[in-house]
Amino acid sequence: MLLYLIRHGETPWNTEGRMQGHADIPLNEMGILLAKITGEKLEHVHFDLAISSPLNRAAETARLIMGKRKAPVLFDDRIREINWGKWEGLCALKHKNEIPDNDFRKFYTDPFGFDGAPEGESILDVCHRTKEFYKELVQNPDYQDKTILVATHGCAVRGILNNVYSDKDNFWQGGVPANCAVNIVKVANGESTLVERDIVYYDEVYKTDYYK
Repeated sequence: MLLYLIRHGETPWNTEGRMQGHADIPLNEMGILLAKITGEKLEHVHFDLAISSPLNRAAETARLIMGKRKAPVLFDDRIREINWGKWEGLCALKHKNEIPDNDFRKFYTDPFGFDGAPEGESILDVCHRTKEFYKELVQNPDYQDKTILVATHGCAVRGILNNVYSDKDNFWQGGVPANCAVNIVKVANGESTLVERDIVYYDEVYKTDYYK
């Protein structure tokens, strides 16, 4: 089994620094472009199926990457982004921070000590549901020889990969993956191996020039 785990393309809330969890925010123009570029770079990959978060930004990313392939696209709630509860949509930029709780910084500095937003989820909650998803996926006998695209979100993809990393205490492993970053995991004989980590197929200089 070969898994291509991808974070969705860019959204308006990404550029505005807003807390984006279960809110169903679509891709912006750049996000669509990044997904298309990534799809072109992965055109040689024979995907047998795609599994996506049901949120629009992930589903649209999956659709753009799958392109003209006739493979099925399935949806799974367990790979949604973390639920930000009452913090959903608030700005988290340092110069315009709207989040009233200083414990929010634990989300990055002490993720397993982060209790979650009011009426939201903790990192442990995300790890629990993504672990269930991953375990079910890799143990499915019908998928053992398949190549699968998994379109998800920044926190959720790290939750999935926490089942692969040898250092499970280091949740972020370098930080939130970039939009449309791809992690490739090989699963064989019950063992999961990270083959490629946080690859981006677009030029960051080009992305910067786009906004000038």
